[in-house]
Amino acid sequence: MTVRAALRESLGDIVDVTEESLESARADRSGHSSSGRPLAVVHAQSVRDVQETMRIATATNTPVVVRGAGTGLAGGANAGPGEIVLSTLRMNRVLEVRADDLFAVVEPGILNAELNTLLAAQGLWWPPDPASRDISTVGGNIATGAGGLLCAKYGVVRDAVLAIDLVRADGRLLHLGHRSVKGVTGLDLTSLVIGSEGTLGVVVGATLKLRRLVEGEVCTITALFPTVRAAAVGSAAVTASGAQPAIMELIDATSLVAIHSYLDLPSPPTATSQLTIQTDGPAAAAEADLIAAVLRDNGGDVTLTYDREEGERLLTIRRSMHSAMAALGTTLIEDVSVPRSALPAMYDEIARIEREYELTIPAIAHAGDGNLHPNFIFEGDEVPEQVWAAADDLFRSAISLGGTLTGEHGIGILKSRWLAAELGDDQWELQREIKRVFDPLGILNPGKVFSVA
Repeated sequence: MTVRAALRESLGDIVDVTEESLESARADRSGHSSSGRPLAVVHAQSVRDVQETMRIATATNTPVVVRGAGTGLAGGANAGPGEIVLSTLRMNRVLEVRADDLFAVVEPGILNAELNTLLAAQGLWWPPDPASRDISTVGGNIATGAGGLLCAKYGVVRDAVLAIDLVRADGRLLHLGHRSVKGVTGLDLTSLVIGSEGTLGVVVGATLKLRRLVEGEVCTITALFPTVRAAAVGSAAVTASGAQPAIMELIDATSLVAIHSYLDLPSPPTATSQLTIQTDGPAAAAEADLIAAVLRDNGGDVTLTYDREEGERLLTIRRSMHSAMAALGTTLIEDVSVPRSALPAMYDEIARIEREYELTIPAIAHAGDGNLHPNFIFEGDEVPEQVWAAADDLFRSAISLGGTLTGEHGIGILKSRWLAAELGDDQWELQREIKRVFDPLGILNPGKVFSVA
């Protein structure tokens, strides 16, 4: 019996072999795709569906790629020939909300923004706030360790997950973590799974750490600077001041022009880079005044608004970055992080790389936490060698400044060749050994993250 036949016999109509579904599963939002179509897409609707898929995969030694909404930016959920796609997108229920204990139990397929709309009715929210929140799933957020605009104040996914239900490669179900705020029994396998990109198991449920909705004003500051380095210096000065903005985003001049063009807005002043900052909570106004003063002292042309709608409009400019870049051509969206004080130096490195490789590299940043997103734009489906060489230089520059290859997009297939350079040979091999413990046959997301290619 073929793998397809075994899946169909056990799981019925949720096994999808239509050309459209198979073709779609080859790619994510990174702009890159696998070499061919997978065997089948299983649209799991229950934990049992996931377990049965993994049992068949183990029995037949068939690779499995776990997939949510397909909005990843590192090729981590791209599926190819001979692979089963295990989609958790239809597992999208909120199973429990405990306002008294500030947690919710959810399935992995629920969209980030949809979850927060439901929680808001009870005065609650889940803080992780990726720019793709309207289209990305909670399971995908967990798989990649997603971040977003609010990380500097409210933390990343790893800070907001108490427990995970994980189906192992052989179909066994594990309950990792706890419902209590504190819990240090044994090794922290919950944190190990977060950011593991589907290489250790299939996330089928999560207990999320919630917050109450923030009361008080929301103040939004924009500051224009004549150079991107000046803007980076301004953001570092805000961090050094002790202020705690909820959001601090840096948009360089090239990106700002592209976004304004995409949104059909008036062109910004020539060569201008922009910081967009929000403060929230009871101290929002006082912090906004402090931040505005710091930015003026560092040469910023500052505007401050207390209007929430105007603040959201200004943030829409930042959230439109990916669409604006996609309109320019095929985009390799990169994701490096450095210490916040090193942000000006990292922008210096990007300028050097632009000169040496004769490229234009639009680069925005979650300046509040030092996470940059440089963009390489080119024509066609294949990344030119010149771009890979420039990316190599970029990654090594970030590491040399005390940074890391990825802050939130993950390694996937696009960055696996550089992982050992950051981790060092001993840690890289140790992580591969841990992967083998969870997945002895090597069927979970092969060729991603720990690939030696």
